[in-house]
Amino acid sequence: MRGAWLERREETPVQRLALSPLVPVSWLYAAGARLDRKRYEAGWRRQQRLAARVISVGNLVVGGAAKTPLAAWLAAALARRGHKVALLSRGYGRSGRGAVEIVSDGRRVLGSSRETGDEPMLLAALAPGVPVLVGRDRGTAGLRAFAAFGADVLLLDDGFQHHRLHRDLDLVCFDGGLGFGNRRVLPRGPLREPLSALSRADGIAVVDGPLPESDSALLARHAPGAPRFEARRRPRGLRPLGGPRELRPVEGLAGARLGLLAGLARPGAVRRTLEALGAEVVAERLFPDHHRYRPEDLRGLAGEAPHWITTEKDAVKLVPAWAGEARVDVLAIEVAVTEPDALLDWIERRLRQSPGSVPGALPAGAGGPR
Repeated sequence: MRGAWLERREETPVQRLALSPLVPVSWLYAAGARLDRKRYEAGWRRQQRLAARVISVGNLVVGGAAKTPLAAWLAAALARRGHKVALLSRGYGRSGRGAVEIVSDGRRVLGSSRETGDEPMLLAALAPGVPVLVGRDRGTAGLRAFAAFGADVLLLDDGFQHHRLHRDLDLVCFDGGLGFGNRRVLPRGPLREPLSALSRADGIAVVDGPLPESDSALLARHAPGAPRFEARRRPRGLRPLGGPRELRPVEGLAGARLGLLAGLARPGAVRRTLEALGAEVVAERLFPDHHRYRPEDLRGLAGEAPHWITTEKDAVKLVPAWAGEARVDVLAIEVAVTEPDALLDWIERRLRQSPGSVPGALPAGAGGPR
């Protein structure tokens, strides 16, 4: 559940007073997050190390930072450079009970959104050819990826707070429009940890930036040595829900009156994309992030708008027949990195230089600048 205060930068005295009961809870949450990180950094709890390089693509702000599409882009790009890559996800909301489940073996998708979670299914769609595994313990999932697929690079989707597994590189994502929000920790604000956690970030990716000037200054203070990379979300095309996966151009949406059907942390980003394409959003059916759809959620769509747009993340949980007479199209969105070679060269260089990695896990000749 999200409140408007998560994204509000400036607050009136009345708003601050109304939200003051959340402040003690926020302090406790921040203290718990600090303690959890400290236990591993101080050696009170031992981190697991794997015979492969480990990259985390995570965030500090809840929801909407495009970390999953960016993780998929990185995995596919590193695979093209000759690395044996596997994507690891926690599989939030999955019903499967196995310690590790293979969502994709790189050739076929083997799971379903109900069994494995919606984000792993999105990873499999966005990074064809790359194995995708889910498991609450990413270390156990990594061992399986190493044994089953010979992976030498393991890429964690949403791993910045997963301290149990040693990472060779932490890339932290931010949405340029949201930035740090009101800069407060949950539940008073959108931060998963205090801003001081950014000192552990190796690199920063800003999606749809730039960041607000004040947030950019805070980032420079807390992560002074972390290079910044830029990326943008861009629409790839449209396909009918449940229909062929071939995409048709999005230009046909210009002038269309659309409904938006989504269960996302920040649906406003999709709304803005549709409006930028020249469409008018005249109806909305919005649900919480990771919402598990039911037939009644789509009942009566045609009475509100004849044509609806949903996302790839939502599409894996929707049955076309539930929409009745309404037309539902899936908007495919990808992340485009502004300087892709600079990002990939930096990652490969850092992985080869990582002092905590197992020798030989990344051959000196693998990948390399292009």
